[in-house]
This record gives sequence, C-alpha cells and structure tokens, in this order.
Amino acid sequence: MSLIPATILTGFLGSGKTTLLKRVLTEAHGQKIAVIENEFGEENIDNEILVADTQENIIQMSNGCICCTIRDDLRATLQDLAEKKRKGELQFDRVVIETTGLADPGPVAQTFFMDDEVAEQYLLDSILTLVDAKHAAQQLNDRQEARRQVGFADQIFISKADLVGADELAALTHRLKHMNPRAPMRPVHFGEVALKEVFDLRGFNLNAKLDIDPDFLKVEDEHDHGHDHHEHEHEHEHEHEHEHEHEHEHGEACDHPSHQHGHEGHGHHHHHDDDVKSFVYRATRPFNPAKLEDFLGAIVQVYGPRMLRYKGVLDMQGTDRKVIFQGVHQLMGSDLGPAWAEGEPRVSKMVFIGLDLPRDILVQGLDQSLV
Repeated sequence: MSLIPATILTGFLGSGKTTLLKRVLTEAHGQKIAVIENEFGEENIDNEILVADTQENIIQMSNGCICCTIRDDLRATLQDLAEKKRKGELQFDRVVIETTGLADPGPVAQTFFMDDEVAEQYLLDSILTLVDAKHAAQQLNDRQEARRQVGFADQIFISKADLVGADELAALTHRLKHMNPRAPMRPVHFGEVALKEVFDLRGFNLNAKLDIDPDFLKVEDEHDHGHDHHEHEHEHEHEHEHEHEHEHEHGEACDHPSHQHGHEGHGHHHHHDDDVKSFVYRATRPFNPAKLEDFLGAIVQVYGPRMLRYKGVLDMQGTDRKVIFQGVHQLMGSDLGPAWAEGEPRVSKMVFIGLDLPRDILVQGLDQSLV
C-alpha cells in the first residue's frame, strides 16, 4: 500500500489557515482529505464546514473529506486514521495537520520519523507556514513561536498582502528570507492558492535539489565574514533596543517598542536582529564521512532543540554520488542522490536554520571534517 502524504499547516493566529483549508477542502479536485486539528488552543474547527458536530472525534464532511481533532496524541490519531482507511471504514487520500497559532511544528514533524508505525504508513510532504503581512512585523518581533514557524517552513504563504504597501511587503519578504532562505514565498489572496502549490511539494524528500534563491546567496557571500550584515543605516538608533532584548523573557510584555514602528518606507531595513537565522556553508573539498558523522552527531546532541531545519547536498569521500542530508531538531537522515555530473564542480552546500546557532563552532567543525 502506498504511503499517505501528510502536510503540516502552521501560521500565526489570524493568518488565514482556516480560509486556506476551507478553500482546499471545498475545491473540486477529486481528492479526499483528512484534516487533523491540533487543538492546543481555544480555536476549534470551524463548524460551518462540518456536517455534524458529534462527540466522535472523526467527523465526515459534506464533500466526503473528514475532519478530526486530536484527543490523545498525534501518533494515536494518525494510527487510528490509517487503520480505518485500511479497513475501508474511511476514505481519504492525504492528511493535513493544522497546528494552532502558537504551536511549534517541530515535534509534529518528528512524529513522522520517530515512530515506526507512523513512518510505515505516512510520508511527511511539507510544512506550510502562513504569515499575515499586516501583523507580521509585530508578531515576529514579539513572539518566538512565530519566528520558529518561519524557520521550519518548506513553503511560506503571505496572506493579507493587499493590506500593506509595496515597501512594507518588500521589507517583510527580505526579513523572512534571512530567517529561511530555502522556502519559496508567495502572497495568497483569501486562501486562493492552486493545489499544486500546497500538496506534493516534497519538502522532506531527500532529493538533490537544494532550493535556495541564488541571488540571495550572492548577498550572503559578500558579507560572509561580517555575519550580521552591517549595512543597516539605522544601526546606532537601535543599539539601545538590542541591549535590553534578552533581559525579558519572550512573551512577557517588552518595555521597548516593537522594532518596526516608524520605519516604513526604508526599503529593506533589517535592523531587527531576529533570533531565527539561516546561514549557508560551502566547501570545495570532500568530507570525511566518519568525521562529519561524529561532528554532526555531537552538534545535534547539544544544539538540536535550537536547530529547526538543516539540509545539504554533500561531496563525500569514497562515493561518486551526491549525499543528501537533512534534519529537524535532533533527527537527521541522509541518502545517496544522483551521481555528480561530468565536469560538475563538486561543491558541498548546506543551509542551517535555527535559533542563535553558533555559526563559528559549526563552520569550524565542518571545516575540520573535510578531507
């Protein structure tokens, strides 16, 4: 039996996840979708798209899709659904897990790798993150969960883009790119998004394509050693804000203003120093497989909780094929990809996305793992 594809839909409160879901569920695409609501918060599934709200936690919808809320844990819910599908009690082609606004998608994604029964039945396709353009700057400044959701994404949809000016949208896109250079971004209007941009994105497939915007990398390379991009014209204005940045717990009321106030219209101002950052590592010498494995193993033991997504296409000593690796938090996997083409420069490329990752330690350890 082929694996059931699963998509994780995450995003800030009010970013339009339900609108997007409704659109996907009601579109006549001939696919039956099971939606799992990850009920950590007050928001429940919208009753208007359900047929009947029964005590049973699996509800059949008018178009044959099904909806269920997680009563015990995700693992049990996924197994329950798969079993019902096997027995022919339920029909569905794929699963969408909607996390509530403040959930960390990491543990949800890890379920698909850690639990053998789930891994044998489901294929995690991708994590989609919805960002509300109107409130994004504020939410990204004030809530670490919002920044983490951006870091995890395989695809970012920006909703309510029509409510902000072009400069503001450009600044937001620029900021998101710094946090996550590998997720394509696009504005969506009221959840109107083609299904092919939502499903079968293969964000978790270990394939040879490392999607990073090449132009973005050019900018990165120029500043490779000044890690924090010192072109901020307004840096001095904000130093006082940053000094206090870590004195309050995230989520408490900050006494300094959210950093976006009064700076609209500065084109690409990224003087907010987000804790979710990405960096790209490149090497032209091959890796020693044993050394690399030891180093990465040690790094995820220590920094795993702060490592959101990491991915790479590597040149390994002893094989003529590309080695593709990726991970979420402490879990990593690698796979042999296609052979290096004739004349193709054998360059290893890795992208790390995480919370204040120790770039210097990572770069030094990776350098020392080269042949």
